[in-house]
Amino acid sequence: MTKLTLSADPATVDLAKNLAAEQGTSVSAMFERFVSLVAAQRNATVKIGPLTRGASGIVTLAKGANARRILEEALLERHKLDKLKYSSIRTY
Repeated sequence: MTKLTLSADPATVDLAKNLAAEQGTSVSAMFERFVSLVAAQRNATVKIGPLTRGASGIVTLAKGANARRILEEALLERHKLDKLKYSSIRTY
């Protein structure tokens, strides 16, 4: 095995050690599994169902339109929620 030295703030190092101890493993083994999982997810292909595949390309947004904002506004309207009340909750 090749040795690797990583740098992290002390709180992250403590967190990593605690997580590894809870799992009964080492930080090195936990890091190795993490990298393997990230690589596997990156290489995984997402299978699109026939309904989604058939619907793709049906709608074309106007230039400069934000699909997420359009969806947000539609959901707020559908559920009769006050846009101003929820305008501070943004995840994008």
